[in-house]
Amino acid sequence: MHYRSREVVQVRSAYDCDVLVIGGGIVGLSTAYAVTRAAPGTRVTVLEKEQGPARHQTGRNSGVIHSGVYYRPGSLKARYAVRGAAEMVKFCAEYDIPHAVTGKLIVATEKAELPRLHALVQRGRENGIPVRELGPAQIAEAEPEVRGLAAIHVGTTGVCDYVAVARQLAEASGADIRYGADVVRIDRRPDLGAAVRTADGTIVRGRVLVNCAGLHCDETARLAGDDPEMRIVPFRGEYFTLARPELVRGLVYPVPDPAFPFLGVHLTRGIDGSVHVGPNAVPALAREGYGWGVVRPRELGATLSWPGSWRIARRHWRYGAGELRRSVSKAAFTEAVRRLLPAVTPDDLLPAAAGVRAQAVLRDGTLVDDFLIKEGPRTVHVLNAPSPAATASLPIGREVARRALAALAAS
Repeated sequence: MHYRSREVVQVRSAYDCDVLVIGGGIVGLSTAYAVTRAAPGTRVTVLEKEQGPARHQTGRNSGVIHSGVYYRPGSLKARYAVRGAAEMVKFCAEYDIPHAVTGKLIVATEKAELPRLHALVQRGRENGIPVRELGPAQIAEAEPEVRGLAAIHVGTTGVCDYVAVARQLAEASGADIRYGADVVRIDRRPDLGAAVRTADGTIVRGRVLVNCAGLHCDETARLAGDDPEMRIVPFRGEYFTLARPELVRGLVYPVPDPAFPFLGVHLTRGIDGSVHVGPNAVPALAREGYGWGVVRPRELGATLSWPGSWRIARRHWRYGAGELRRSVSKAAFTEAVRRLLPAVTPDDLLPAAAGVRAQAVLRDGTLVDDFLIKEGPRTVHVLNAPSPAATASLPIGREVARRALAALAAS
């Protein structure tokens, strides 16, 4: 028995960690946090190519704690967003992270949108979300400058500082967080685990690998030897800041297009009191293409060579043309905002930092509309985790951790 104990220690010491996470966004850090909470003593290392956490999707969104009202009942997005919203508020309160539960309005501005608005009422109720229907007078009472035919008020929506959440998850996890660690090669062996080499030549060995690489998750899966059967197609969301924030009291959204998984141009009063306007959704010319001037030929070539990209273009070209028009024309963007907020002028819209959505697309052009988590030998891949992944990050992290720990136990 004594000999066997020494043998286990010697084998364990050949690894730098038990669970090796690639990606230091909110999902990767939540996974690290969940692993160490569920199995204290488990050694976790997180590799993040940037010099700090949450530099991409996590740190470049509108900061909304989503209620889950939009998502198909029973889907991971619906279940994890509803659960995650409540948990995120509790987490922020526990660690004194700035947050507020503000509620939001979803406003129909045309008669054609009314059936979709009513469908959202039913969907919200099926997902267990408190939803209240409003008429024009009640809209004006809640948001004096907003105009609409009808609206619904969703009480559980809020805002928070997701970068601060990510930092707290990193600290509370007790994991070894390595920034500036850009993964360039993975040697994954089913009988041994994974050895990862970073750009500076460092080798990190883990018994189980977790891929939370966000905008690069499909490439990371292929590096590990797995076929993800999807491709990340990046869509840039462009934002403005409202020069007259007093025009908006809280959060105001249009009725979304059910055929496209983007929420449309909306108004968000953030935790700092500023009002974000946007985003639109245009193709990005690089995985981290935060402006039209950022072009990476290899990444653009990978997008254009994927059959699903062309099928999306054919299927949604009218929608895409409108988004492109709003990207290149401030007047067109203002026109879209004025549907909700008639008082806004082009001078009220000040450019703000853009974000990029990592949207998984299947070969046939299907936009993956739910969170997608797949497993390989000693590996867990998070392959689709755009919005509302920040809201849902705590439940997502627990699910990924559960799978990683199961793989660890079986190894």
